[in-house]
Amino acid sequence: MVVLAAFAAIYLIAGALPAVAVFVLQLCYVLPALQRFRGPWLLVAQAVAGYVAVLAAGASVGILGFLGGSLLLFRSWWPLLVLPVVGSAMVFGPVDPVISMVLVSLVVYGLIRLTERAEEAEAARVGGVVAAVAEERLLISAELGDGLGRGLAQIGAGARAALARPDRAGEVLAEVTRSARTCLASARAAAAAYRALSLTPELTTARALLTAAGIEAEVRTGHAEPLGPAGALLAHVLREAVTGVVRRGATRCRIETRAAHGRVWLRVVSDSARSADDESLGDVPARVVEAGGTLTTGLTPEGRYFTEAVLPGAVAVAKEEEAAADGGRAYRLSIALLAAVLVGFCVKALLMLDGAQLLPASAGFAVIVYLQLSSVHGRHPYKLGVMALLATLPVFVFGQAWLGAAGFLAGPLLLALPWRMAWPLVGVLVGWVAGMGVELGLAAGLVVNHAVSAVVTGLVMFGLLRQAQIVGDLRRERDRQARAAVVAERLRAARDLHDLLGHSLAAILLKCELARRLPAERARAELADVLAMTERGEADLRAASGGEQVRMRLAAEAESARSVLLAAGIEAKLRLGHVGLPSVAETALSAGVREAVTNVLRHSSAAVCEISTESVSGGTVLRVRNDGVSGPSGRPGSAGIGNLTTRLAALGGTLVAGAADGWYQLEAWLPAVPAAGEVA
Repeated sequence: MVVLAAFAAIYLIAGALPAVAVFVLQLCYVLPALQRFRGPWLLVAQAVAGYVAVLAAGASVGILGFLGGSLLLFRSWWPLLVLPVVGSAMVFGPVDPVISMVLVSLVVYGLIRLTERAEEAEAARVGGVVAAVAEERLLISAELGDGLGRGLAQIGAGARAALARPDRAGEVLAEVTRSARTCLASARAAAAAYRALSLTPELTTARALLTAAGIEAEVRTGHAEPLGPAGALLAHVLREAVTGVVRRGATRCRIETRAAHGRVWLRVVSDSARSADDESLGDVPARVVEAGGTLTTGLTPEGRYFTEAVLPGAVAVAKEEEAAADGGRAYRLSIALLAAVLVGFCVKALLMLDGAQLLPASAGFAVIVYLQLSSVHGRHPYKLGVMALLATLPVFVFGQAWLGAAGFLAGPLLLALPWRMAWPLVGVLVGWVAGMGVELGLAAGLVVNHAVSAVVTGLVMFGLLRQAQIVGDLRRERDRQARAAVVAERLRAARDLHDLLGHSLAAILLKCELARRLPAERARAELADVLAMTERGEADLRAASGGEQVRMRLAAEAESARSVLLAAGIEAKLRLGHVGLPSVAETALSAGVREAVTNVLRHSSAAVCEISTESVSGGTVLRVRNDGVSGPSGRPGSAGIGNLTTRLAALGGTLVAGAADGWYQLEAWLPAVPAAGEVA
């Protein structure tokens, strides 16, 4: 609106009072409250006001550009723009005013259309994120359905066949067991692949591990997700580094990430002053080097131990963002309009020169146009300096024709500098234009016209450049949010695959192996359990694919866990004292039961496992203890512990896991959660 007002002001200063009416009518395309007046009658009113200004008030034909810009906004009417252009050329003769009219038309159309495009892009941002998540869910569903869905179907069919044909039960059970083992491996591999896209869950796990060990943890993230293979390798580095921090008995640890120039950094610093122990990192240094990165360990000048890994990882994201910005229709429109207006202003200036001056002047303007277009992608101080020289010094060679070039400098000044600095500089520039006009012996009216035109041209350049940046920024932001949502969706799928389907498949595998060793009658009971677990596994698969929300009952999960533990020969003790939990809390704590029991089966030599819940002041506590600790620290850094930490943290809960006195205990606490909460 400011640019439109500046255009109208030029004609008003020249004495054309109808320019006020022209400007007011144009506001119907800019202000939302007046847009209901758009239509044929508004165009007629604009035409009347414009031609009155030209024929009665002596305004330049350029004022008809307001009408021309409005015509361009209507797809079916824009050919009518040819009539005022051709008519003006035939009636008024000089080419310069006609070019001015075309330029004003393009500026008016461009600013209004780009504003609409920016609003459309803003409105479409949420829709773009939703669409990206929906598309990702379809992809995940297809990926998981082809392998895991078919595998679960085979397990269910095999269990039913074994129940129907006891004489072939042994052969069928062997096949079912193989299918269950394959499905379990596929589920774990898929969960690891989805999780590897992001370093964020590993940062969450690292913080939980450090806090559980009594170490003050600080995490600063400065990278953008997803990182892809680099994220998986950095997650490995982080696990090894944090394990070393815990082992060396540090009291403070800081984890930092950042990304720049196509590379991503991970740095872990602790207050442990012991010498570097490269062997503790295993094969990690070699893998980092193989991936094109570097891994450094040592002591900081303050005597703190650090591990720093640098890997290629941000190039693809940066290129994707640039391609997304350059690929939008609105962005292409903004650049095309900017280029057209720049060329039009240059042609107007060149018409004032003779043949000998055309070539060097054209070369100078070509450089200015290039510098203007490159200003869309950021601030370039050295380019701004070159433009300052090109916009001012050639006036001593080309005279009045080059005075308009000062406006080309005003736009980038307003764009690159804070306004408290830019406007005084623009004021100096306008004063320079006026002074040069006097020095060249121009009439007072022309001096004022050139000075005002410098401001208007600067505002036009600023408006078009800023609109191009806004459209590009909105598109990049929408794509960034869509990528972040896709990463979050894949991480959710990884959690559900690991915590839900992984447990179900592990239980199915255990039951199948047990059934193969039991007499026929007892095996039938285990096969019935396999069928029930297969149905639950299919529901877990649908949840992991995003097809339905996960809902679990804590009491039922605890009973199922006891059944699985007993089948594995582990004494299971249940003591459930929770009351009145909403579904969201039961689901999160049920995932805790599954994770704890799965770790007991996979990583311990337990003879006894105790599962208990109790309601405490302000929340509920779940404890799972076993006497089969295989090492001094258990497995506090596993992917499942990280998943569970994330689920609980989303509801304001905490997780503590560790070994003491020969027992390993997982303790999850959740505050009172509103019944309307959502599953993490």
